[in-house]
Amino acid sequence: MDIDERKLRILQAIIDDYILTGVPVGSRTISKKYDMGLSSATIRNEMSDLEELGFLDQPHVSAGRIPSAKAYRLYVDTLLKTGRIPDDSESSIQRLFSGRIHQMEDVIDHAAQVISSLTHYTAVVLSPKGIQPRIQTIQLVPVSAETALVVVVTDQGIVRDSVIHIGGQMDSDTLYAISRTLTEELRGSTLQEACDRMPAISERISGNNLVLQELRGFLTEGQRSPRRGHMAVGGTSNMLAYPEYSDVDKARSFLSLMETRDKLADIIRGNGEMSFMVRIGPETGVPEMTDCSIVTAAYSTKGGQQGTIGVIGPTRMQYSRVLSILNVIGHQLTDMFNGDDDTK
Repeated sequence: MDIDERKLRILQAIIDDYILTGVPVGSRTISKKYDMGLSSATIRNEMSDLEELGFLDQPHVSAGRIPSAKAYRLYVDTLLKTGRIPDDSESSIQRLFSGRIHQMEDVIDHAAQVISSLTHYTAVVLSPKGIQPRIQTIQLVPVSAETALVVVVTDQGIVRDSVIHIGGQMDSDTLYAISRTLTEELRGSTLQEACDRMPAISERISGNNLVLQELRGFLTEGQRSPRRGHMAVGGTSNMLAYPEYSDVDKARSFLSLMETRDKLADIIRGNGEMSFMVRIGPETGVPEMTDCSIVTAAYSTKGGQQGTIGVIGPTRMQYSRVLSILNVIGHQLTDMFNGDDDTK
């Protein structure tokens, strides 16, 4: 039995209504709320056919129908094939990133909070795995007689900064000269390579041992981040607002998974080369996420490494809105990490 245009329209209406209400949908609801020019009896017959085809489930004999994972898969594939992803207000999302956020970790943490607040689901953002940024410039700016701000800009669009002790009075000209020498010596080096080369540089820049010692400590701390990359999770408790997770054991199992960072990162990262990946219910391959869907998108840094942004929500999530938001934020992050954002 083929799924014809009429069945598709009815299935679309059922999915839209169930996403909105979370209540099983009956033929009378479709007949009253959606102008299809069809009687309740005709809609009921079509719904029976859709159930036989595996697109609808009936949780109780007297209840209406709910979409199956197969129905959501058809729904999402249709969205992606036809390009029917709504254009969320890109300017309003850009304003959420308008602050001067420099550190990659801070950008990722902020992105997770933005995504969770916009979607009302759980958001996960991963930095590129095993990223090893290379130094472009090092700047030392006086803050006080005893301290200076060190700013390290890398080829990944990542800026690391910290206040270090310089000992005694050191004017801006001296700090500028040190900055220029360090930039010339260390440009193109990874943070680890820069740490290894600092003793040799100290021998050539006499009288500034404290500055160079502090800088080496700063670089050493910067390269200690885990090779698996940074991960931020936002809105974990959002899932508890949905009836799918009103069961205590199911909620506890989900929250436990959210705390298992390595496993969660592997689940979310998936295939980062795809523009979008949507895994629905059992497709996640994770028992704790049988009633969840995972939508992910990729962003890239200047060096070509790819990170992942994702949303975890109930299978009846608002897929079109989630895809739209991830599309805009993915481009926003790519622009920021490629130096195309004026906040840098």
